Amino acid sequence: MPQYPQSPRSLDAAAEAPGPERSRRAVWISAGLAFALVLGGGGFAAWKFEWFSGNGRAVTFGRTAPSAGNGDGKARQSPQPQAPSAPAVPTGDPDVLMETGPRSGFKQTAKLDDGTVIAKTRLAGAKSGFEGDVWVWTPKEYSDPKYAKSAFPVLISLPGGNGFPTNYWSDRSLGLQKAIEEGVAAGTSLPFILIMPVLNPDNKYYYDGSDIPGQPKMGTWLAEDVPDFTRANFRTYKSRDGWAFMGSSSGGFVGMKQVLQHPDRFKAVIASGGEIVPDSPLWKGHQAEMDENNPEKLAKKLIDSNGPDVYINFQVGTKETGKDRMLRFQREFGTGPVKTTIHDIQNGEHNGWHYVRGMKESSLEWISKVLKGPEPAAG
Repeated sequence: MPQYPQSPRSLDAAAEAPGPERSRRAVWISAGLAFALVLGGGGFAAWKFEWFSGNGRAVTFGRTAPSAGNGDGKARQSPQPQAPSAPAVPTGDPDVLMETGPRSGFKQTAKLDDGTVIAKTRLAGAKSGFEGDVWVWTPKEYSDPKYAKSAFPVLISLPGGNGFPTNYWSDRSLGLQKAIEEGVAAGTSLPFILIMPVLNPDNKYYYDGSDIPGQPKMGTWLAEDVPDFTRANFRTYKSRDGWAFMGSSSGGFVGMKQVLQHPDRFKAVIASGGEIVPDSPLWKGHQAEMDENNPEKLAKKLIDSNGPDVYINFQVGTKETGKDRMLRFQREFGTGPVKTTIHDIQNGEHNGWHYVRGMKESSLEWISKVLKGPEPAAG
């Protein structure tokens, strides 16, 4: 492996034994523990409040029903998407893109107190060749008739840890969806569509959200297949002004890398946990390709070419390591088109609950000022 500044994995492993992948797994383990608690001591309360009411039922987001013959929960992408049978017609903003189809089949996995649901489908990526699960949540505004011809901003939400076979942001106990709901009510957050794909293709390795030679093309999965799937099923914006990432730990690294690598497609990222450079063991023997997926080198390239502005909001807990890496990146690369901010989460640790708290304190409002929001119909 080439020599980089000491990685988050090695730092956290030294401080938080037993294993060398402690930082990659920390938030994933926390989410799993939360789910176990819900099913255990909190299970009765969960059932009482209907957290799981209707789980497994078919879900239709928006006004157009899924196309016939695709009710198995699998999204099959085609190089030439088919239009829905009765598409709505956008008015006003030429940036609005209505659902392109084909529509996917979704099954409910969780229900929120406001009646919105989290649902899952299976996506066979046409461009990457990788097939994996994707969870989705839409805010209640998405089903409001006055927004029926409006697009919504998309927040692709990436987990840390193994990121397989689940995406822990789809677990309502972490509170990401509720944080957005509360932010919308308070006027501090846009009503984001949350797209929550698996991050890795297995539990054995982490793939840095990249196309590592000889491995599943997880970079293409996240940069192309997941957005194509989103456009097929939801009302989105054509421009990058409606597209962003958020993620924790390794997911934060991947989100930042995607934004810097594809500034024409994505505009902003909330990156929590302090991972800055690629460090998958699968890069061995592929130095040039790894450099092409290194945020430091991507940022320099963007600066040198005076590329489009991108916005990076780092989040870090005061009880975790990583801020030094964020500060170094900000000092060396936070110039010109690379706009960086750092939000300190007081008494925050390396886990999803604290990162959501940081988003409620500051980061959701920050990214909502950077991206484009939906517009209701006149009158």
